[in-house]
Amino acid sequence: MKLSLALKFNLVFVGIFTVGLIAAGVIAERVLQREALEQTLHDANVMISTAGSMQHYTAAHITPLLATQIKYSFVPESIPAFSAIEMLNQLQKEFPNFSYKSTMLNPTNPRDRPTDWETDVIRHLHDRPALKELTGQRDGADGRTLFLARPTRITDASCMACHSTPSAAPRTVLDKYGPANGFGWTMNEVIGAEFVSVPMAQPIGRARVLWRTFMGSLAAVFAAVLVVMNVMVHLLVTRRIATLSRAADAISLGKLDDATALPTGSDEIASLAVSFGRMRTSLTEAFRILDEA
Repeated sequence: MKLSLALKFNLVFVGIFTVGLIAAGVIAERVLQREALEQTLHDANVMISTAGSMQHYTAAHITPLLATQIKYSFVPESIPAFSAIEMLNQLQKEFPNFSYKSTMLNPTNPRDRPTDWETDVIRHLHDRPALKELTGQRDGADGRTLFLARPTRITDASCMACHSTPSAAPRTVLDKYGPANGFGWTMNEVIGAEFVSVPMAQPIGRARVLWRTFMGSLAAVFAAVLVVMNVMVHLLVTRRIATLSRAADAISLGKLDDATALPTGSDEIASLAVSFGRMRTSLTEAFRILDEA
């Protein structure tokens, strides 16, 4: 099958671009997916750091103010973890897919009891004391979520007054929660974990939109470049070669005086046209000499 020079050029250019487009698409998808994961992890870190700040504030400013109140009635707001949970529960009203939990393997408040998978994470953190945090992904009812877990340890000896043995705990605590749970904790040992769950659907959706926009823009650039390249090839190569071809046909038919204008310029095709012009002049002169003889 006979293929024109322009068609061969287009086939090569389309092949190269197709390979480049596939490679760019794969790389862009990986970069955007990684960026979506990092953004989700950043949101989780912000949320769990906010909870930590609330706990530190409660421990430093609220708990001391209510230290004597526990003799008469137990005030849950004096517990740092309780304050953090209540504060972030308010945040969940605006962002219902985000969640925060402060769980214990043996909690005083039953609502702080972990689920099965949270228990596995806590035990994993307990068995690896040097591990500062643990991240992972889970499939939930609302889609894929990323969780961030940080171990909880008792580092303040004053906490042991309520969590060592039931006999040492304040009466008001026993009246509210009973003597069965929340005791036997050990200093500096992982007894639970804070969990933050952040949905990944939104950042992944943004990444997909960006990927489609990028690929569409790249394809549009390719189409524009292909049109421009075809025009340039036609003006600078194929049209000038066609002129030389017509001149060569005329000479082959004995039309040595054909007035076809040869290409001009300073490139290789122009140089070929100059050589062709000299050849035509030489042939014309040779035929003239033969005619005279």
